[in-house]
Formats: sequence, C-alpha cells, structure tokens
Amino acid sequence: MVDARRPAAAGVFYPAERELLARTVRALLDVPPSSKPGARAAKPLRGIVVPHGIVGVAGVVSAAGWTRVARQAERFHRVLLLGPAHHSQFAGVAAPFADAFATPLGAVEVDRIAIETARRFPQLLVSDEPHAQEPALEVHLPFVQLILPSATIVPLLVGEADDNETAVLVESLWDDRTLLVVSTDLSHYHDATTAQRLDRATADAIEALDGSPIQEDQACGHAALRGVLLVARTRGLRAARLDLRHSGESSGELGEVIGFGAFSFA
Repeated sequence: MVDARRPAAAGVFYPAERELLARTVRALLDVPPSSKPGARAAKPLRGIVVPHGIVGVAGVVSAAGWTRVARQAERFHRVLLLGPAHHSQFAGVAAPFADAFATPLGAVEVDRIAIETARRFPQLLVSDEPHAQEPALEVHLPFVQLILPSATIVPLLVGEADDNETAVLVESLWDDRTLLVVSTDLSHYHDATTAQRLDRATADAIEALDGSPIQEDQACGHAALRGVLLVARTRGLRAARLDLRHSGESSGELGEVIGFGAFSFA
C-alpha cells in the first residue's frame, strides 16, 4: 500500500508519538462511559455517532461510542466513516483515491472495491484533495486500529449534498458487517447554557431518527448525520444517547464552548 494518505492531525488532534497515542486510546477505552440507564443496545450494534477527538472531553465522549464497538468487535470487517469537510468546498460526497490512510500506528487499508462500486452514483466525487488536511475522519483511525485491526475503511466526506444523496450512498455501503461511524461535533462557540439547550435538541432529534431539525449551527457534520438518520429510520434502527457534554466541563471556560455527543444505532 504505497499510496497512503499521510496523517494531517497527528500532533494537533492527537499524539504524534506512536506509543503515547496507543496508551492514550487504550486509557480512553478503559474509562466507563457516562450513559443513561438502559442505553446499552439489546440488538446488535450497527453504528455510532461520535465527536472528532482523542484528547480532552471530546476523546472521553468518543470513547463512549468506541467502547460499544469494542464489545462487538468480532462482528465488523469494515468501517464506513462519514464526516464534514472543514477545509474544502465541493458538491456531493468525496471518497479518496488513496489506497490507505496512515497514522502513527500504521496504515489502514481503504476498501477500493467498495469505492469503485459506489462510483455509479453521480454524487460521489473521488478526489484526495478534500481529505488531505481533514481531521474529522482521521482522528477515529487509531480507535479502528486498536479495536478492529483487520478492518478496511470507506472514508467519505459529505460536502454540499442533500439528505437523499447521502442516504443512497450510505444504504449501498452499510451492510451487516460494516460499522458506520459519523464524526461530528455539536454546537460551536456558544455560552454553556445556550450550548446545552442546542445540544439537547440535537440529541432528541437523533434519538427520534429525525434529521430535519438539525442545522449547521447544531452539528458541523449535520449533512452526513441527516442522511444517516434517513437510512436508520428506514431500517427500523434505534438510536441511544451514550454521552453529552461540552468543552467547558473540563476547561472551566463557559463563555464559548463546543458540544460533544455520542450515540449508538442498533
């Protein structure tokens, strides 16, 4: 796998040193998630919604989702990763040309057959450029590498796409042995009280499998999330809230916070 996307977020969003990164992720997975009573799914896990983070509050909330995956790791051979494009604008949904995505822990193989098959959908753009500097998917790769070391990935960035365009792609790629991961933070740079109100509304919408109320100011990955919720509703899945916090809970800075939530689909 010589054509590997190089890490762009190492040393910024997560540790760049291999052993420190592995210890950090393992420590997160050892922390019991803060979840509602009854949040553990009775049915097999199908997917998670988690923030883009390994360090700080975002990492703790991400771990609430990834610990669910670890409990059923033997079920999955592939990970369908969806998230927002923070550094580029484009129409549709972007998959990479790269054969692998690298982190300090090594390289994760991209399922090129799945991407080539999905090229029948006109909304799929195949380009490395949107992925080059994007951290939203990369930050979850260390979790994949430690929990699902043999899994391949299908990394998709959702740009200017309507809910149905995203949903059709997700429907075609999300099979019983594919874990779906939506990477999104919630509200950004509101005071803590406002953030909690917005994030509770977003959490309620996710649990209702209703993406229509979720707007850009509520989740940076709203476009990916809304499409996934369409598919989850069609399939009769249930969404459960695993954790809901904001950055001020650790920093003490309550004037401008970022909201983080973890959810499961089963």
